[in-house]
Amino acid sequence: MFIPTRIFDIFEIFKNNPETVGKMVLSEKVEKIWVKYSTEEYIRVANELSSGFLKLGIQKGDKIATVTNNRPQWNFLDMGILQIGAVHVTVYPTITDEEFDYILKHSESKYVFVANKSLFERIKKISANIPEIKSIYIIDDILDYPNWKEVAVLGQENLEKNITKINEIKASINENNLATLIYTSGTTGLPKGVMLSHKNILSNSYTSAQRMHLNHNHKVLDFLPLSHVFGHMTNYLYQIKGMSIYYAENVAKVADNIHELQVDGFITVPRLLEAIFEKISAKAKKLPALKRKIFELSLKIGEQFEPYKKMTAFEKAKYNFVNKAVFSQWRKALSPNVEFLGCGGSALSPRLAKIFWAAGFKVFEGYGLTETSPIIAVNYDKPGKVKLGTVGPVLEEVQVKIAEDGEILAKGPNVMLGYYKEPDLTKEMFTEDGWFKTGDIGELDENNILKITDRKKEIFKLSSGKYIAPQVIENKLKESFLINQAMVVGENQKFPGALISPNMDFFQDWAKEEKIDFKDHQELVNLPKVKEAISKEIQNINKKLSEHEKIRKFQILWNEFSIKTGELSNTLKLKRKVISEKYRDFIDKIYTKNEKEL
Repeated sequence: MFIPTRIFDIFEIFKNNPETVGKMVLSEKVEKIWVKYSTEEYIRVANELSSGFLKLGIQKGDKIATVTNNRPQWNFLDMGILQIGAVHVTVYPTITDEEFDYILKHSESKYVFVANKSLFERIKKISANIPEIKSIYIIDDILDYPNWKEVAVLGQENLEKNITKINEIKASINENNLATLIYTSGTTGLPKGVMLSHKNILSNSYTSAQRMHLNHNHKVLDFLPLSHVFGHMTNYLYQIKGMSIYYAENVAKVADNIHELQVDGFITVPRLLEAIFEKISAKAKKLPALKRKIFELSLKIGEQFEPYKKMTAFEKAKYNFVNKAVFSQWRKALSPNVEFLGCGGSALSPRLAKIFWAAGFKVFEGYGLTETSPIIAVNYDKPGKVKLGTVGPVLEEVQVKIAEDGEILAKGPNVMLGYYKEPDLTKEMFTEDGWFKTGDIGELDENNILKITDRKKEIFKLSSGKYIAPQVIENKLKESFLINQAMVVGENQKFPGALISPNMDFFQDWAKEEKIDFKDHQELVNLPKVKEAISKEIQNINKKLSEHEKIRKFQILWNEFSIKTGELSNTLKLKRKVISEKYRDFIDKIYTKNEKEL
């Protein structure tokens, strides 16, 4: 069996597997029509781009940046870059101009490919102060703008002459060569350029692919940013398995695209599953009394669900009832074909995982970091290999051990080469005997199944000396359909408090039904009944927490946390430092004597 060692070796899988020769592998929606590309078209365009880059003078080790949403052209460029030994710098299109400026300068990118006119204008202005950038190309077809196809056309004209040289360069590239630079934002300071080799990413993709039960007969929707390591790696995983990849139109259209295409699987982050569940719950609140009670029963049964656990006759009868009455409608609304749902990026509530499993959506939670390409551990579809509330068994090629302070340490072919131009910072991330320090706290059981308990840097201490793991409490708070997002605070204080971003859609609908007028979100969340409703939810959640973990006071925000407003990262994680600074007055109010405790 052929095992790829360089990323572009995926093309050899396409060529030598009868099931993938000429198969549709990449698709995007253009003007309401899904435009599809076969494996042969993919290889042809990548070769043309490689030839074009050689004509432009690109040499082994040079950097080429892409700033785009998910689309087939990202793949054409990616393979075109890698086949000539250049380095692909993948950049989020949603970052600030200051971050664009830093990354493009720091990476010494020579060419930049952007998604659209808006990004072109922004990067063009920034590039005026970056002499290394020779040209910027746009992927959208915009008249009078330099287009990515120009490089492909240039390559077509010289392909016969350059193909021998391309093959010679490919032969000279080994698995340990640098393939990509992925910039990851730390909690403080400037972005860090994580250097990942062909081996780093491909070993992770190939090993993870062995745990996925989907194959060339299946189609997936892809919407995790390809500029992020999780989306980057799984994109190759899909290709190794020979699947048909459909790129979502945008995040808002994900559910629509899943339903339209009736996909067999997708990989997501917890926030999307939380949002889906919130919408379902909000609709259920409007059902007639009897149907609402059946819905509530389905959730109670779902909360007890365990994969592969044998049910008693009575349990099975109850489950079959709610499955037919409720869960079958969920599958119909999304896609009854979904049999794989990967999840990572942050912790998923175990309660939510159980409910989705009960509804027929097999959620396989995993864990990793940009620096580990990214997967360290992941659940998969075999008895004993999926344990809800954990991130599953450690990958076969990866080693994990728990340090004395509880930190997860890792070793393996997936661990990064280091941080670009940062040897001292790289050294800090490893123990003296070569273990990578993840910064996460966790536990490893006798079956090599890993459980994450919190971020090492996020755990804080109360003035009493008791430690608080905020993410655990936040996940419990978000189980309430009234709460969209939450951040637990209280370092060096007597008790933990919480900033609450409410489910604004629900409360707006509620106010309209109750015929309550409000001029804006601020006035809405300050209504006594809204505060009372959230207060009751928190009190119920407090019953599940230890005494020192109970939320004593909270503040309701009228703005939702988002990437655009800066509170969430590109993978929808809380930016705690940003939130703490932005809402300092709210946090201070939690700890004034005037505010009553719950």
